[in-house]
Amino acid sequence: QVLLVESGGGLVQAGGSLRLSCAASGSIGIINGMGWYRQAPGKQRELVATITRGGRADYADSVRGRFTISRDNAKNSVYLQMNSLKPEDTAVYVCNIDGVVGFSKYNSWAQGTQVTVSS
Repeated sequence: QVLLVESGGGLVQAGGSLRLSCAASGSIGIINGMGWYRQAPGKQRELVATITRGGRADYADSVRGRFTISRDNAKNSVYLQMNSLKPEDTAVYVCNIDGVVGFSKYNSWAQGTQVTVSS
């Protein structure tokens, strides 16, 4: 079983910054991709950013240049530094990882952390 624990969400004014963290534990084996998704009220979940085990990052157009995803493989953790936040960034942010244990692949989701950006 994989456990993902997020931290760092909260309330911030427009233009401010927040840093989200997500740590994986349990039967995680080798973690390959790690990423952040978000879901705003009344909207579908959308991809924010992903990062490969080797460190290659990809971003949604809406956050590119403002958000930075990073990971620490030794700590089985992924981070999302969010700068120049806008009210439209308000959403529940969810960490996701995919990995392999033995010959079995898995994909796990965290519970989500609320990010609210006030105007």
